[in-house]
Amino acid sequence: MSSTLTTSSIRYRKFHWPEIQLNIWLLIVLAASATCLGIFSWFMVVQSQMQLGTPWIFPYMVAVSAFALSFLVLILVLIARHTLLPEIIVVGSFILCVLWFTGLVGTSIQLYGNKTNVNSNCQNYVINQQFKGASINTLAWLTQINICNCWKTAFAFEVINTVFFLWMILISYKVYQQTDDDY
Repeated sequence: MSSTLTTSSIRYRKFHWPEIQLNIWLLIVLAASATCLGIFSWFMVVQSQMQLGTPWIFPYMVAVSAFALSFLVLILVLIARHTLLPEIIVVGSFILCVLWFTGLVGTSIQLYGNKTNVNSNCQNYVINQQFKGASINTLAWLTQINICNCWKTAFAFEVINTVFFLWMILISYKVYQQTDDDY
């Protein structure tokens, strides 16, 4: 006795994704991930140029940002093929939410911690001691203020990505619940 599987017996599930929310999510996560990738890559170059050790958070955030961008490319491919499943988004978003949250904790320790308080150092040695005019001191100050602003920007985008990946888990769950089982 053999059983045959016909196409009429296969049920295809259709998922209705909220297009505007999905597109906004993709755009913001793409911008945040690419920005963090650029900032932490630049921080690694600066550390190398200054012949200093590289803190663990720099290569970690480069890897997490690259992983997030790869996940976004996968999502775009699945959208183009009309095979975007909520399960894929939930698993990927959960993993990335945990990774971004870990990076957020690491960055906040560097930025606001007791030992390596980048924010206080920026306030004391950069923001409160502005240089003006055409001099090497002004160029050095501009580079220092850029580094300080990059730290704050990276922290902000890490918060955004952490929240947006958590938000995408919730959206995916709602999409999964509203499945249209027509075939």
